[in-house]
Amino acid sequence: MRLDDFRPSSNVEDRRGGGFQIPGGGGGLGIGTIIIVGLVGWALGINPVTLLSGLEAIQGSGSQQSAPAGKMGAPDDQLGQFAAKVLASTEQVWTDIFRGQGKTYQDPKMVLFTGQVRSACGDASAAVGPFYCPTDQKVYLDLSFFNDLATRFKAPGDFASAYVIAHEVGHHVQNLTGILPKLQQAQRQAATKREANGISVRSELMADCLAGVWAYHANERYRILEPGDIEEGMKAAAAVGDDRLQRQAQGTVVPDSFTHGSSQQRVNWFMRGLKTGAMQQCNTLQGAI
Repeated sequence: MRLDDFRPSSNVEDRRGGGFQIPGGGGGLGIGTIIIVGLVGWALGINPVTLLSGLEAIQGSGSQQSAPAGKMGAPDDQLGQFAAKVLASTEQVWTDIFRGQGKTYQDPKMVLFTGQVRSACGDASAAVGPFYCPTDQKVYLDLSFFNDLATRFKAPGDFASAYVIAHEVGHHVQNLTGILPKLQQAQRQAATKREANGISVRSELMADCLAGVWAYHANERYRILEPGDIEEGMKAAAAVGDDRLQRQAQGTVVPDSFTHGSSQQRVNWFMRGLKTGAMQQCNTLQGAI
């Protein structure tokens, strides 16, 4: 993956090394949420507050909490610089796309942390994986997750890691376009847990598609993709499918409990965005998915 054309984004808040204790031993779950006998599995981009109600970033509520200030600006270390450059690429791409629609894109901030973090959506440990908090419009990321992605989830590579960040920024795009508040309302009005889970799946698949849209435009304009990158992204998307993670965790698959979509769905929607580069192709809210 080539990021030479991008300077690291300055919209980074580095809180690494400045952790705090989560009251009551808090925490959450991350990439590919799975609810199994009261345990929620790993889920990409999950919101640590909304875990308790089976949601992810579609739940915009959460009590405001003060958070320790971090160092603002581009990090100095190699991995931090990589994350900041990926964020910069999303800023440029989405600024251009929004401008083409006569709109203004508002950059999110990315908070780097180690171990545990406090957000406007609540307190979380690194176990939650990367997540987006719509309340403060920040992406939260413990960089050790990239190692987990490569080893635990068997999806190595810089583009696989970039996909993770782009997926969370996809939730920010949903927020700016007013989709997240509507999904939140629909979630509250859901008659059953199954219906609520289905809303979450559609939100997550849309974020996957928007990550693909970012990759399409970043490559068209800046030639970021190198041989093997698309395969890395597909592996990352497949690795976090609910079916795969449920099968690994319990040996069986329970589709009604899906909150992020199957491996095939996640790959399909990511590739749909990557092939078309069109936001309108990412409408997962109507029809079959």
